[in-house]
Amino acid sequence: MYYTGLKKIEDPKVRRRTVVGLQDLRKALSKEIPSRSAIDTLLLATWNIREFDSEKYGYRGDEQYFYIAEIISRFDLIAIQEVRDGLYPLQKLRRILGDDWQFLVTDVTLGDSGATERMAYFYDSRKVSFTGLAAELVLPKARNAKENPLQLARSPYIAGFRAGWAYLTLATVHIYYGKGVKVDPRRLEEIRVFAKTIAENAPRLSGAPQYEPGARSKADNLIILGDFNIFNREDVTMQAITEAGFKVPEELQEIPGTNVAKEKKHYDQIAYFNGLSRMKSTGKAGAFDFYNHVYRIGDEELYNDERGEYPKVSYREWRTFQMSDHLPMWIELQIDDTDSYLGDLIQDIDK
Repeated sequence: MYYTGLKKIEDPKVRRRTVVGLQDLRKALSKEIPSRSAIDTLLLATWNIREFDSEKYGYRGDEQYFYIAEIISRFDLIAIQEVRDGLYPLQKLRRILGDDWQFLVTDVTLGDSGATERMAYFYDSRKVSFTGLAAELVLPKARNAKENPLQLARSPYIAGFRAGWAYLTLATVHIYYGKGVKVDPRRLEEIRVFAKTIAENAPRLSGAPQYEPGARSKADNLIILGDFNIFNREDVTMQAITEAGFKVPEELQEIPGTNVAKEKKHYDQIAYFNGLSRMKSTGKAGAFDFYNHVYRIGDEELYNDERGEYPKVSYREWRTFQMSDHLPMWIELQIDDTDSYLGDLIQDIDK
């Protein structure tokens, strides 16, 4: 993190508030999220950053960017949804995070239901390497089908990475919300066709090495993650994921919810296909609630000047456009598989 940019915040009041907020965030992040390691573990996360960045209630300032960057810096690899059409937000985050951080991003999703959104991945290149695979998913038309398949409002973004012993193919998505009910028909259909298509084409989507012509890699980890707008894990929307062969780690199933309204809705998910190869879960996972440390309810008066142009908007709503209405969800994965590999070699020798 490059904290020198804090000196460029001209208003002393805002600069001090930002520094204090960062101090509180850093203490909480260190307490709630495991420390990043050089080779042993991977901290994988997903975060829908609300309308990042739109002018609906004013573009985000340096304060918000430093808070968001501080949170992202605690992970090794993170999928980000709801990036708006400008690349400036990602470029500014990278300047704050430092030169070791890289990002991948889609083009703009066209059409009214896509809301001109992009999806992105941020990763620390000292720990994670990009394998070269990056693609947006377009659903195929079945042979002899009379109609084209329903295309998702926002094209899922697939990318390949390597961390330690593990190869990962990630597919991030922002599923159509629709009506505010548990099961919106289009939402359910998007989840169903997305999970089914990814599962059925898993070998073709792998970013892991293929050492022989025509061979399919078996050393890949296919993971879907992002904003699925799932209200409850017992709904058919969640069943559409599990029936396709994806599994949500048990430690993630214990998280009460990822929306900041505290309604215990399970919008965000991380799930892997079949099993994990050359890596495993450490049992640690969570959803980090930054509103316990910045933009707290008790801080409302501190932002009277910034909110002056939007007197009819509640503070609770306004602050979600400064940070987000989603909490970042994360899981820690063991990626040092040396002991297992050496054990397998001994077994082969002793046969």
